[in-house]
Amino acid sequence: MSTNTQYISVRETAQILSISEKKVMDLIEHRKLQAYRIADKFLRLKKVEVLNIRNSGDVPKENLQINYAPTERLLDFFYFNDFYIFSCIVVLALLYVIFYT
Repeated sequence: MSTNTQYISVRETAQILSISEKKVMDLIEHRKLQAYRIADKFLRLKKVEVLNIRNSGDVPKENLQINYAPTERLLDFFYFNDFYIFSCIVVLALLYVIFYT
């Protein structure tokens, strides 16, 4: 057993294998990957084992790129920036009241 074994997270494993994190969890559940709990909180995998799985080609890569429609992009823009848009409107309204009334 090597003393300098490197452990990696589920997210890093997903990036190395080019699959989703859910797929990594499924592989762990089906015992295709061995996972280790650290401090009963963090789930880690041996990097050597992950690289062996990647090189063997047992796990097919997934297409993780999601195509968004323009309306979805617009909705996301307003969802994530609504506070800033509202703040600008309030500031502009206050400036109007101060200078034009």
